[in-house]
Amino acid sequence: MQGAGYFLYFAFGSNLLKERLQLKNPSAVFHSVARLQGYVLQFGLWGENVISSWNGGVATIEECPDEDICGVVWKMANEDLVSLDKQEGVDKGIYSPMEVTVETEAGPLLCRTYKMNNFRPCAPSPQYKEVICLGAQQNGLPEYYIKKLQAVKTNNYTGPSIFDDIKKRMN
Repeated sequence: MQGAGYFLYFAFGSNLLKERLQLKNPSAVFHSVARLQGYVLQFGLWGENVISSWNGGVATIEECPDEDICGVVWKMANEDLVSLDKQEGVDKGIYSPMEVTVETEAGPLLCRTYKMNNFRPCAPSPQYKEVICLGAQQNGLPEYYIKKLQAVKTNNYTGPSIFDDIKKRMN
């Protein structure tokens, strides 16, 4: 997972979108599209009475033998490990880091990823879903998987969100 000054990170949620990930992790460079077998993508919150900065559920992975998740492997400088952990709320107990082996066209890769603690299902905001779908399209995830993401039901939130800051970076 870690090499000479970098590590590999498997993203499956909002960090699929380069502009989102690079808000706090400028070293992130696309490495490959990948598939994580034996897991399913879920949306939710980490416990009761939680308010998300995304105004709805956020992505996590749960073990499920017959499912798989498509995502992106990012190559990142070791210096960004602290900011990535902070973004994922590791210090607050929101997510726990874990190592997973993902399949790529070039073969298996060992990557860092994150799994939500105290998961409670909750629909994502339309803005969060849009960021994930844009990231999936930006990085060439399989069409069947993009359609699966586009079919995710949202909570219909219409107010401001982190996506507003991301859009500024995209223009």
